[in-house]
Amino acid sequence: MIELLALESGHGGRHSATTAGLPRTPGRLDSNLVKIAHVRERNAPAGTPWRLAVARDAGAGRWLDLEEARQGLVVEDPHRAHNSALFRQPVTTLDDHLARGMRVEALAEIVEGYAAADDDDEAILPVTDLRFGPPILQPPSLRDFYAFERHVKTIWQRRGATVPEAWYRLPIFYFGNVSEVRGPGDPVWAPRGSEELDYELEVGALVDTPAIDLEPDRADEAIGGYLILNDWSARDLQRDETTVRLGPAKGKDFATTIGPWLVTPGELADARAGEAYALQMTAHVNGLETSHGAWSSAQFSFGEMLARASADVHLRAGDLIGSGTVGSGCLLEVKDEVLKRYLQPGDTVTLAIERLGTLTTPIVDRPSDGTEHGSRPS
Repeated sequence: MIELLALESGHGGRHSATTAGLPRTPGRLDSNLVKIAHVRERNAPAGTPWRLAVARDAGAGRWLDLEEARQGLVVEDPHRAHNSALFRQPVTTLDDHLARGMRVEALAEIVEGYAAADDDDEAILPVTDLRFGPPILQPPSLRDFYAFERHVKTIWQRRGATVPEAWYRLPIFYFGNVSEVRGPGDPVWAPRGSEELDYELEVGALVDTPAIDLEPDRADEAIGGYLILNDWSARDLQRDETTVRLGPAKGKDFATTIGPWLVTPGELADARAGEAYALQMTAHVNGLETSHGAWSSAQFSFGEMLARASADVHLRAGDLIGSGTVGSGCLLEVKDEVLKRYLQPGDTVTLAIERLGTLTTPIVDRPSDGTEHGSRPS
């Protein structure tokens, strides 16, 4: 039985666990709550608080500052703060919103209620003035799966072996390092001792409600939105670690980049193809296309991945799920045909997924000022 715990409605009330698994009703998500992001002024100093915003138009050229909008709506009608939990406290980050027990879709109440006077409205932010952060700043956990057969076959063939039978039965994952989550434009460098830095082109899904023992055919009801995920890899470190059949560890835990924003499921409904979406995925290095795949080629759906992840354990709101690398979605698979090498300082990696946007990362030298010791870009 699917068990989604403490789902929050758009009006601040909780559903019981017995009714929480009912399919979502399309409407508000589809038209008003499509892209959600953490933003701040482009030239703001490091450490400036992020602001939670929603794209105001299809091209994401204008963004609505949700806290500015919330304040305006409460001034307009003070009863809102009495009638809805959403309006009683400041809207700061998506992390805080989820920690208060509210789902992503609850934010639609602000978007629907706010009518901007004009482009000079302080709540409206032009994209040209903004820098974007990770859509979730500090996920409680990060599970990265291994869902695309073409990628898996290529990796095993390079080892002179066939894909293990268990892979076809079990959605396999590893735990990533939530301390090193980066956002759009944040630099990445090869970890100490590595000369084989690689990208991995993946879809990410954000869990936005506590859940346990989800059923595969309904588990995606626990997803608040999708994003692009780059699971950076140090292939030489990873290769050494796997010889002792434990890990991945230091070959993977130095950086994961997500962004550029969170796209709600309703925005993708017309691209549904079976249990996935008919959306193209590409990677470019310095403008050269190096990878091209399709989300719909996944062997396992996010529902199946979430069912596996939640078996006998509690998922938490904010947990991040990676799909694994799409076929051809890393240099380990394709470098000999396209780039002839791994990534180097000065390279720019750009991942793109239809409807989810574009995620760009500069590759730099490993800092010598101590930045690598627990101080990620902010």
